[in-house]
Formats: sequence, C-alpha cells, structure tokens
Amino acid sequence: MCIRDRGMLALSLEEMKAIQFYFRQDEVIAARKQVGLGAMPTDAELEALAQTWSEHCKHKIFAARIEYEDDQGRQEVINSLFKSYIMQATADVRKAKGKQDICLSVFKDNAGVIKFNDDWSLVFKVETHNSPSALDPYGGALTGIVGCNRDPFGTGMGARLMFNTDVFCFASPFYDKPLPPRLLHPRRIFEGVVEGVEHGGNKSGIPTVNGSIVFDDRFAGKPLVYCGTGAIMPRMLNGRPGHEKQARVGDRIVMAGGRVGKDGIHGATFSSEELHEGSPVTAVQIGDPITQRRMFDFLIIARDRGLYNAITDNGAGGLSSSVGEMSEDTGGFEMHLDRAPLKYSGLQPWEILISEAQERMTLAVPAEKLEEFSTLAYEMGVEVTDLGQFTDSGYFHCLYNGETATYLPMEFIHDGVPQMVIAARWTPPALKEPDFAQPLDMDATLRHLLGRLDVCSKESVVRRYDHEVQAGTVIKPLVGVANDGPSDAAVLRPLFDSFEGVVVAHGICPGYSDIDTYHMMANAIDEGLRNYVAVGGNIEHVAGLDNFCWCDPVASDKTPDGEYKAAQLVRANQALYNCLAFGVPLISGKDSMKNDYMIGDTKISIPPTVLFSVIGKIDDLRKAVSMDAKAPGDLVYLLDSFHGALRTHPDYTGQGDGDSHYSHKFQSLTHKNPGCDCCDCGG
Repeated sequence: MCIRDRGMLALSLEEMKAIQFYFRQDEVIAARKQVGLGAMPTDAELEALAQTWSEHCKHKIFAARIEYEDDQGRQEVINSLFKSYIMQATADVRKAKGKQDICLSVFKDNAGVIKFNDDWSLVFKVETHNSPSALDPYGGALTGIVGCNRDPFGTGMGARLMFNTDVFCFASPFYDKPLPPRLLHPRRIFEGVVEGVEHGGNKSGIPTVNGSIVFDDRFAGKPLVYCGTGAIMPRMLNGRPGHEKQARVGDRIVMAGGRVGKDGIHGATFSSEELHEGSPVTAVQIGDPITQRRMFDFLIIARDRGLYNAITDNGAGGLSSSVGEMSEDTGGFEMHLDRAPLKYSGLQPWEILISEAQERMTLAVPAEKLEEFSTLAYEMGVEVTDLGQFTDSGYFHCLYNGETATYLPMEFIHDGVPQMVIAARWTPPALKEPDFAQPLDMDATLRHLLGRLDVCSKESVVRRYDHEVQAGTVIKPLVGVANDGPSDAAVLRPLFDSFEGVVVAHGICPGYSDIDTYHMMANAIDEGLRNYVAVGGNIEHVAGLDNFCWCDPVASDKTPDGEYKAAQLVRANQALYNCLAFGVPLISGKDSMKNDYMIGDTKISIPPTVLFSVIGKIDDLRKAVSMDAKAPGDLVYLLDSFHGALRTHPDYTGQGDGDSHYSHKFQSLTHKNPGCDCCDCGG
C-alpha cells in the first residue's frame, strides 16, 4: 500500500508528484535545514497538505479545467465552474442592481452576508455531513448541525444565531433488499440523523424552522444531510463594518472552546472519497452542543467589547485549516502544537494539527487585549489557549516542544495544488414518454399518492425540532387549523422593536436529474423562490445558496461514465447561471463530491442533487401569509403562463353575482366534453 492510501491522504498521483518535486528543490532543502528539518516532509506537513488540498476543502472539481462537448458536437473549455457560472452570475446580478445591491460579503468568508436594514445584516450558510452520517448517523448529523452553526458565527466579527434548517435525502426506511458490506440500514440512518440534528439544534437553543425529506433508494450508498444556519449581525461594530475582519501581524493565535481529541482525524480527506472498506469511523467528530453554546455566549460579549480582530471556526482540518486560512491576512504564522489542550494524552503533533474535534473557534487577539480576553473567558467558564502568533514570515510554521513540525511556504500550501483537467460529454438519456392510464378509482389513487414517502406527512419528524425557542418564529413549519400541514417557508422576527421579518425557504428535486440536471437545477431554484414569495417574501430583497451533492464526475476505471456525470454537472451550473434572470445573487454554498459507495464490484451513486436555499426580507411580517385555506368558500386560482397538464373548465351553476366567471372546476386533459373551448382536451 502506498503512502497516499496508508495515510488516507486522498491525493492524486499528480498531486503527490507535485509535493515530491517541491521537496527536491535545492533552495527548499536549504531553507528547511535552517529550522532543523531534513529534505523529507514530516508527517505533519503531509497531513496539512492533504487537508488543504482535499476535495472537501479545495473544491478541486469546481476549480477544474473542464473540456465540455454538448450533444450537438460543440466544444467549450470551462476554466472553473465556480468562477464561470456561480461567481459570474452573482457579479452580473450585482452590477444590474447597482445601488439596490443587497450583498455585503460573498464567497470569501464562512458564510454569505446581505443587508437586512440600515443597522443589521443577515448571514446564511448551508453545509453537508454526508460521509460521517453514513458511518455514524447520530454523531455525523449532530456535528453537522453544530458545525454549521459555527460558520455564520465565525463570519465577519461574529453573528448571533437565529435559526436552523435541515434537508435530508434517504433510501426508503422500508428498504428490504440485501445490503452491501458496511452499509447501515436506511431506517437506522433515518432515525440516527433525525435524532442527531434534533439534539444539536434543540440543546443549542436555536429553532429549526424549515426543511424537507426526500427518498430515493440510491441514497442507500450515502445519505445526504444538509444543515443550514441563519444569523444576524450588526452592520457596524466598534467603528467598522461587522462583516469585515482581518488578522494582523503580532496578533496572538487563540483557540477557544473544546479540547483536541482523536475524533475527526482525516475528516476532510475521508469526506473527499467514496465510501469504501477503509473508511474510518474515527473520522466522525464527537459533538457537545452545551460546550459550544457557552462558547458562543462568551464570544458575543468579547466581540462587542472589541477584544479580537478576526474569528473563524475549527472546521474541516482543525487548526491546520483555521490558522492556515486566517494567516493569509498576514502572510504567515508560528504555532506551538504542544500548547493545545487535549482531551487525553497520546496525540501526535500531526493529529493535534488536523483533528476536527468540535466546539472550537480560532481568534486573532491583539497582544494587549489577551489578558482581558482570557479573564472574560475564565469568568464565563470557557477554556482559551494562546498557541502562538500571526507573522509575515511567509511560512506555515508549526512547532512541538520547541522543534519544527511544519515549515511550508504559504504560497505552496494554498496555491500549489495542480489544476484538475476533466472531460465532459453530454448525451441526453434515451427516455420513453410515460403512458399513464386514467385511474378508475380516484379515491384509491389519491390515498396511494398521499401515502408515498415523498408526499406523506413529515409531522412526526418536524415535531421533534423546537421551532418556538427564541420566540421569533412567525410562520412556523406546520400550519393550518390543526397546525399539522406543511408550510411553504418560514418567517421570523429577529428584532422585537420592528416588524421587519426574515424569510427562509428552499427547493430540491433530485428526481429530475434522471431526465436532465439542467432542469433539475432550474426547478430547484424556481421552487425555492416560489416558496419564498408565497409567504410574502420581497423578491427584490432575496439571495440564494447552492449546495451541490454529486456522484464522482471524474472518468476512471471505477467511474466509466464520468464524462456523462461531469456533463451533468456542467449543465446544472449553466442553469444556475441562466436563472440570474430572477435577479437573485448567490452569496454562499458548498459542493460535496464523491457521494458514492464502492466496495468490490458494487457501486451505488446518488442521483445528482442540488439544494437551493433562499433567504430574504419581508418588510412587514404582519402581512405574512401561510399556505392553508382560511375559510370555506375561498376561491382557488391556478396561475399558469404555459400549457401545462392541468386545466380549468367552467362549471358555474349559481346566480350571476359578479364573480361567476371565477367559479371553476379543475379537469384533466383526458376530459371529453362536447362544446368545451376552455382547454386543449379535444372537446
């Protein structure tokens, strides 16, 4: 077994050769000798490079050079899907809006930030925890939601958490086929994930207000666990915009919150691969929402007192990721790994560096404010540790007991990964038009439809989540006279001295991918925005988040259809760009690739899936509208700008009361009625 596989580095051969070439350079060897290192990389250096260059952290597929050919033979080279479609769409929307642009911070922090009003900003992020949830449903989902909480909290100078969302994609809980090795039964995954997100959100005191559950047996290979968190932050903090932050040379590297353990080691690289026989359960972190909540309460006070210059979470890659990213502000750092507080003894330096143990944030604290910061932490029962300082040395420099453990140029670790080249060829699938017979028993057909997993009530799951905590939820997840019907979207009141409200909604429809991922993406966007406006959201004040979950799109022996899957990815991004006609900027998102199971000759790939979430404003939440019918006799309208599958047929038999032309009865296309001229039924 090669070092790449033995160490679970999840690096390609080209990437391993790039590392090999770097360490063979004479000037590199000379520089390393000065700090007591040899020519060979240390284990900590290899692990730091693997974490930073992982698909999970570097998004190499979205940054790849894609050679695309459509079904007409037209060829195109796309240099980064992310830059060409997602960033470009937002740039075009913002330019068109001009002074009406609501974006404050996009694509450069842990979460996106938009304007709410003159005094406050909205922060929103959605993440996935698919691989961990496949191996440990409860632990993976728990750390998914509390981990996503840290993203908005670690955006800008910090934000107060306001709500959670959750969207799950599972195989049927009644799955009765033989399960391949290492796969848990979908019912166990279902129950564990629901409970994990419940405990993470409820114990943190954050309401869960919006979500969905989608079923498809292809999610048996890997479930999809989307966790989202919205927050609110002051527009200005201590004389500068709340969404801006910057570590400065000389600032102390301070870790706050939980301790470092072996849990979560290789979390980033493990999540960058398909599920296989070597996937380690130890890569799943162990969550503790109570510790995290106490840390949040402390850091909000420290924020308001101006006790730090920058903050971020210890997410994928732990200290390697958080300190490595923050040090880009200054151009280097010096960190002492032996100072990190541990859950137990016995961790190696490289384990301390990349552990993703939870409930931790990293801060840049000015040296002159360190004592005040530490005193406040002690008073509030939060552990903080000074690990070193930010420098302008140009190096990713870690030490252990005074000896150098890593000495990597910032430029190499952040920009040294070779760009991937991916071939993509689109061939539309050969599909037959479905032939549906007219149902003979409409009552039985309706009961069957209502009993389908994707349609049936999810109240048993929704009731487990606290949507009343913080007392700000106006339109709740369940509505109607008995509060048992699903809501289109959620409306919240973040400020109790104002009737301005926040609206959050989403769209997801992976089944469309079997036809065309272009229309899957377009329909997800359309669904999310329709849900948003249905409760009263202002379409001129809304932003979107795209969360891609894909099967492996890189052609190889184990993925012979990689070119088709890559083309599916291109088409979804094309739809995302073309939907800028809505005028909705994209402010954040995430991609999760390699959502496959591969052991032996058995491969299970998820259907390409995009969750499109939206957040925005309703100017007066007293005018918010829930989807339930309010009174008998209310009129029903169908708004339709094209010839769809549903028509209206006049059937007015009452007296002429001025509204007679609005009284209709819905009819199907198969309806035959002599003299009918209201539709295309042929009558």
